[in-house]
Amino acid sequence: MAQDPDSEFLSGRLLIAMPGIDDERFERAVIYVCAHDDQHAMGITLNRPVDGLKMPDLLTKLGVTVAENHREDIVLMGGPVERERGFVLHTDDYKSPGGTLPVAEGVALTTSRAVLEALAADGPPRKAILALGYAGWGAGQLEQEMRQNVWLVGDPDPGLLFGDDHEHKWSAALAKLGISADHLSSEAGRA
Repeated sequence: MAQDPDSEFLSGRLLIAMPGIDDERFERAVIYVCAHDDQHAMGITLNRPVDGLKMPDLLTKLGVTVAENHREDIVLMGGPVERERGFVLHTDDYKSPGGTLPVAEGVALTTSRAVLEALAADGPPRKAILALGYAGWGAGQLEQEMRQNVWLVGDPDPGLLFGDDHEHKWSAALAKLGISADHLSSEAGRA
């Protein structure tokens, strides 16, 4: 399910926070937009690790049996909305009937317990991140923020989506656009 590059909607694209964003929860944030239409938008922040929380620990707390050699992936803070709810952004080699939302070509989002069990068993999906909460916008809210130059829009790559260099994802996302963080001003311009 490829995103139409001419679409006004941003599903399957990245939001990259501009310096000087008025909300510290989104300072230097890189958000993958999972759904966007004229009524709402939702995304998962890709560069906010939850301090000291690893995927096997969270899965065990949720009563999911974890494979012995399970990878020690960290858990991300996906956003300020529904922070107690888990969201798994993953490659499309995994699908949970009725619980998986195709986002873009090769990428899907699942919120079912079945995906947690698949992660615990080291089965598919091939690549995944587990996030608590999401970033959400009501009708017209994201569009208004775009007009106020709060976000830059970019295209994701596997390193930005699933890589573990969270500290540098913001500058890497900017670099993909040909922008150096050193050259960005925290003041929005008006012509």
